[in-house]
Amino acid sequence: MSPHLPFLPQRKQRDFLDSALRVNQAGELAATLIYTAQTPPLLRTHPHLRSLMQHMHAQEATHFATFNTLLARHRIRPTLLYPVWTAAATALGWGTAMLGREAAMACTEAVETEIGGHYNGQVRVLLEWMWEMEAKGEEVGEEIRELVGQLKKIRDEELEHLDHAVGEDAREAKGWPVLNAVIRGGCRGAIWVSERV
Repeated sequence: MSPHLPFLPQRKQRDFLDSALRVNQAGELAATLIYTAQTPPLLRTHPHLRSLMQHMHAQEATHFATFNTLLARHRIRPTLLYPVWTAAATALGWGTAMLGREAAMACTEAVETEIGGHYNGQVRVLLEWMWEMEAKGEEVGEEIRELVGQLKKIRDEELEHLDHAVGEDAREAKGWPVLNAVIRGGCRGAIWVSERV
């Protein structure tokens, strides 16, 4: 049994969780950087977005801190592609903000669509493990229950950001279908790579 993930008895489960927490931390880093880069250009032309941008950034920063703590607690290394994701997220945030409010919100919508589904998948896997453990009469520890609760809360906040973005005319962005598809594809690629590297 691994000393850093005591509630997971099987290697396959430990490997899944190592990968999941690593990619979640990388994703939350990217989200904070996207909002950091978007905010100044957006607020110059749309000052009414200040409280929304601050709210979403603050939640992303909290998510990032949560995963930093979990990585440290379980001695999981972060992705080796930190510098790449830092540059890519900053460029994506700044670039979409320079295209205008709708494009910046289209970025949020695309990212949060992928991330919401990503977190749903992780919650499903953990719940299945819990049900299997309970069916075998094994005790489900508080740590795994707490992790499921944290993932659900973070997922719900990400989906709230998606709703805000749609409410701020994300789908009115010029070239929305292409912009949406490219950003979503980039997110899926980044998730896939960060799970492995």
